[in-house]
Amino acid sequence: MARAKQCCFNFCKDFKAFATRGNILDLAIGIVIGTAFTNVIQSIVDDIITPPLGLVLGGVDFANLTIKMKNFVYKDQPPVVIRYGKFIQSVITLLIVAMALFCVMKGINQLYKVAAKKKEKMKTAAGLEASEEVKILREIRDLLAHQSSMQLMPDQL
Repeated sequence: MARAKQCCFNFCKDFKAFATRGNILDLAIGIVIGTAFTNVIQSIVDDIITPPLGLVLGGVDFANLTIKMKNFVYKDQPPVVIRYGKFIQSVITLLIVAMALFCVMKGINQLYKVAAKKKEKMKTAAGLEASEEVKILREIRDLLAHQSSMQLMPDQL
């Protein structure tokens, strides 16, 4: 029974550490911001990019680009509509979101490279400082050895 209690206690402790770790909160914040970002990009594509693009292409409204297929199975039902204009808008949205994420990741990778270079410089500087300390310690050792040899010489005479 004591072992089961300890196991349960360890599980609860580990779960608490996992849940309160920053990664979970970061993930939740990222999902919320990502959803808002996607909605903004969707609006930019639907309301700003595709209307002028449709105008340039001869007054085409992407939202209403469809292919109507006759419903030959059920004659009394409306035709089947394939909305390829909305699909085109979705593809444009995907490309913009992918490009934005690529730029963000590129920036984050640059920050990691800068941090890694800084860390390497600190390691190198620490290595040089250690070697400077070693040089000083060697000088002290040599001076002490010289002093002790000087003290031994007059006694031997």
